[in-house]
Amino acid sequence: MRPLLSLLLLWPAAARAAVKNPDTFTVAQIDEITSLDPAFPYDNASQNTIYNVYETLIAFDKDSLKSFVPKLSTRVPSVKNALISADGLVYRFPIRKGVKFSDGSPLTAEDARYSLLRYMLTDHAGGPSALLLEPIAGVPSTRDSSGTITLDFSVVDRAVRVEGDSVVVRLARPFAPFLSIMARWSYVESKVWAAAHGEWDGTGENWKKFNDPAKEKSYFYEHMNGTGPFALERWDKTGRYVLLSRNDSYWGKKPALRRVLIKTVPDPATRKLMLEAGDADLIDTPRPLVTTVRGLAGTRIVDGLPRLQTDPAFFFTFKINPAGNPDIGSGKLDGDGVPPDFFADADIRKGFSYAFDYDALLRDTFKGTAKRAIGPIPPGIPGYDPKQPHYDFDPKKAEEHLRKAWGGRAWEKGFRFTLTYNVGSENRQAAAQILKHGIEALNLKFKIDLRGVEWAAFLDKTQRRFMPLFSRGWSGDYPDGHNFVYSFYHSQGRYGTAQGYSNPELDRMIEGAVREVDPIKRAELYKRVLKLGYEDAPSIPMVHPVGVYAMRDWVRGFYDNPVLLGLDYSVLDKK
Repeated sequence: MRPLLSLLLLWPAAARAAVKNPDTFTVAQIDEITSLDPAFPYDNASQNTIYNVYETLIAFDKDSLKSFVPKLSTRVPSVKNALISADGLVYRFPIRKGVKFSDGSPLTAEDARYSLLRYMLTDHAGGPSALLLEPIAGVPSTRDSSGTITLDFSVVDRAVRVEGDSVVVRLARPFAPFLSIMARWSYVESKVWAAAHGEWDGTGENWKKFNDPAKEKSYFYEHMNGTGPFALERWDKTGRYVLLSRNDSYWGKKPALRRVLIKTVPDPATRKLMLEAGDADLIDTPRPLVTTVRGLAGTRIVDGLPRLQTDPAFFFTFKINPAGNPDIGSGKLDGDGVPPDFFADADIRKGFSYAFDYDALLRDTFKGTAKRAIGPIPPGIPGYDPKQPHYDFDPKKAEEHLRKAWGGRAWEKGFRFTLTYNVGSENRQAAAQILKHGIEALNLKFKIDLRGVEWAAFLDKTQRRFMPLFSRGWSGDYPDGHNFVYSFYHSQGRYGTAQGYSNPELDRMIEGAVREVDPIKRAELYKRVLKLGYEDAPSIPMVHPVGVYAMRDWVRGFYDNPVLLGLDYSVLDKK
């Protein structure tokens, strides 16, 4: 990683304006917070808030993606310290004593066990539970494709146990990136507090009642009780903000800030004005916004931040939900719409992959700062193959495939559908416009309508398969190629389920690669995975961006770790 000091411009005190609201840090972000439940949301805005209130058993050491530090566990497990078994299946986490939740109740090893079980068993559709289910239970979901619960409680009950003051986890099989997952997703909640408020009590008798709940019905949806440096003071959904207050009983180093105000502000012009006026200390800064905020008095740009990210990318929906869906027009291949299985035709997907001008996006939107994505895995993490086959902008090849699609009827009849992006993401909107231009230039009968949708509605439409084609992206949950190929290509991955995509051979290859602990053998397996993913083309990865923030020059203590999906507010100050 690039040293932090090389990224920051140190301003002389005399040149800085007086610090505004010195004990409150205000963030203006693009996306809406969707839930405060650690086991429910899978978006950056929600998870960043959760990360600052709840704590994990171990954590990444500041901006490192390779080194871990103890958190609620007093030690980081390893084979050397005998907290990982020689066969790589058993992990022991000694739980820290003297820690309290924000309601004053003490942390116990049973709370850690309960939290790991609840994280897996909640299993919200489209949520993050698979991150722990896959290594611990050996399955990606508690349910089958029809929604029927298939997981036996005894599997996880035996796999996660309390022994003395430790929680002990037995994996279903070796899983190379397990510690990386625990460093980001092993949030610990209070079992007693949860049960007292009508949540699962930790027993095997009634857990199914709490499987895949409606988010608003859970007490965790808008209430928080963590051990972290901040506690929830207020979530105003109408005002679109969350207010966190310092947890003065925090067991670790106390934050300098008394409050953190996290506001959802999709409009880039409004975010810029807030930064300029000092009403925001830091703002979400997509690449197109950088030039408009660069040079504002009293501000600085922190650029070139490493990212575990493939964003934007396009995702084809193989089984579009046609029920009252205006995005597919007539619902037929007649020039006024598309059928629900329009993108199940591989020639359509390959034609679209060749019709996108990748260089235009890198040049005009990212201003040459990003790296071209030739596959879903970003450079620098296990599994990346710089020589993997990939699609380039080639209108002739695009036409060849689209002429063959649907037995020639797609070219003859034409089509019309809506391509969706989330409001506030200028990068994804720009990508959508480039694809629209590339496709429509091939045939006057090809029409793509563009629509921006607010974030919460965008997530809902994705999971219900209402969007034929959508522009989104992936930020790594942990620094390993498995997290990307599983999300992009596996039938039970984040996008496979949303798209209705399935390739059993690709599933088997992905599952085999993550079990291989030899780095050389593992790299060879990922080459095969990436090649088959290229041939099937279920998505169009476009860009690996670098991170950039615009902030006031009074911000101190800033560091960036792409796995956090946001900021660690506990180390920030305003001076």
